[in-house]
Formats: sequence, C-alpha cells, structure tokens
Amino acid sequence: MKTPKILILNGPNLNLLGIREPNLYGKESFESYYQQELLPYYPSLSLFQSNHEGDLIDALHETLHKESEIQGVVINAGAYSHTSLALADAIRSIRVPVVEVHLTNIYAREAIRRQSLLSECCMGVISGFGLESYKLALVALLHHLNKQKTKA
Repeated sequence: MKTPKILILNGPNLNLLGIREPNLYGKESFESYYQQELLPYYPSLSLFQSNHEGDLIDALHETLHKESEIQGVVINAGAYSHTSLALADAIRSIRVPVVEVHLTNIYAREAIRRQSLLSECCMGVISGFGLESYKLALVALLHHLNKQKTKA
C-alpha cells in the first residue's frame, strides 16, 4: 500500500530550533530531527518552513491544486497559532485533514499561548512532547487516512 504524502508545515522561528530557548524547545534542530527521525520511517513527507504568514497560507492553498499529491498536513504555526485568523481560514478552505502540533504544553505557558485560533479547524492537536509531537501527529494522521481509505 502506498504511503500517503504528508506536508509538514512549520511557521516562524522553527528554523531556530536547537538555538532558540533550548530550555523550552530542546537542543536539536528540526532539520536534524526530520532527517534522522522522520524521513527514515515516513519517506513520503514533504517539508516547508517559513517565517512569513502569507507563505504558509500559500502552502496550504497548494494542496487544493489538482497536481498536489498532499493528503494531509501537520502544522506547527508557531506564534501564528495564537494570532492568525488568516491561517485558520486557509485551513478551513482546504480539503485535506490537518493536525496541529506544539512542541511545548501550551496550557502550561503564558495566557496568550493557551489559546490557538487553529485548533477548532484542525482534526486534532498534539502538544507538549517536544519534537516527538511530530511523530505522534503523523501516527494519528496516517491512522485517520487509512481508516478513511478502508471506508471508501
């Protein structure tokens, strides 16, 4: 069975993992984690990171094009999770399931980080497991896609 193609979409400052606040986010870069821990097990992943909100929206919109093979999205929108109605609207506009990821437990953080504008338009949220949150999101998303496939 062909593994579904999943887009991992990372927002602002996630390019600084391993450097930015390692006490909160860890010492490993996302690129290292992606290469060593995700791609070997999920070779059909696609990765896009941007510090610009419009680029993230464009990446979500790309899933609507006929030539797009993306069947699901794992999104860590960083701080945009708490501020971007535009990203929430983009998620509502696409047809593929989306799982929201946070490296830290957002409910144990500052008040503004305890609310995500994206959560209600995503199929689920994984929060608080560091970089392993991505693996957990992939497992949940692939399970969902496989269940949908067997129902069809």
